Amino acid sequence: MSGHSKWATTKHKKAVIDARRAKSFAKLIKNIEVAAKIGGPDPAGNPTLADAIQKAKKTSVPNDNIDRAVKRGAGLTGESIEYTTIMYEGYAPGGVALLIECLTDNKNRAAAEVRTAMTRNNGNMADPGSVAFNFERKGVIIVPHAETPTEDEILEVVLDAGAEEVIDHGEVFEIRTEAQDMVGARAALQEAGIDYDQAEAEFVPNVKVEADADTARKVLRLIDALEDSDDVQNVYTNLDVSPEVQAELDADD
Repeated sequence: MSGHSKWATTKHKKAVIDARRAKSFAKLIKNIEVAAKIGGPDPAGNPTLADAIQKAKKTSVPNDNIDRAVKRGAGLTGESIEYTTIMYEGYAPGGVALLIECLTDNKNRAAAEVRTAMTRNNGNMADPGSVAFNFERKGVIIVPHAETPTEDEILEVVLDAGAEEVIDHGEVFEIRTEAQDMVGARAALQEAGIDYDQAEAEFVPNVKVEADADTARKVLRLIDALEDSDDVQNVYTNLDVSPEVQAELDADD
């Protein structure tokens, strides 16, 4: 899941990561193929591809799989890669807003799987634009605490490169930029020798919805069901989880 509450809810979902690794690999490979198709096979000249490869490596996707995906996407194997991006909008229990980003070679299949997951988990589809207005496209870079001792040090590195803010989530720092400034901020971190977990353009909510533990569980179940689809690449939400509610979710594990 992506979005404001990503790092609060990631811990809650760690127990199921291994079981879903194959699906995760497939989605990461798809991102690499698309990036290579759009910007070419050289990561040095294609920042989107470089980030897609780094994310895949951090998730332990084998290098051979990554290399084949780059070649397929760039058309070096003679295969045709045709994916379409579709954004669905909806609401989870508690009025929590959802943006569901699909990358698919079959629009009908993607639509059917999204609607089925929503219907079975008490979600509701929404009209185009009725949810999206509450989100902004931002560059989001995640830096582990272990990589740098202070928030001020990160700010010093990325502020002139277009960073808008640095948010301390306890285990990681989240750097936010305008979407077009993300590559520059990422490069500044690299030049300073600061490693990062990921750098992506994401949809960040303007208004968040705080939920109790029961509602949060329902929202997370819906997100899990959506992410079970190979066509769903990202689910963005304005779910806000307080430390107290997060403690209850952690206790579930």
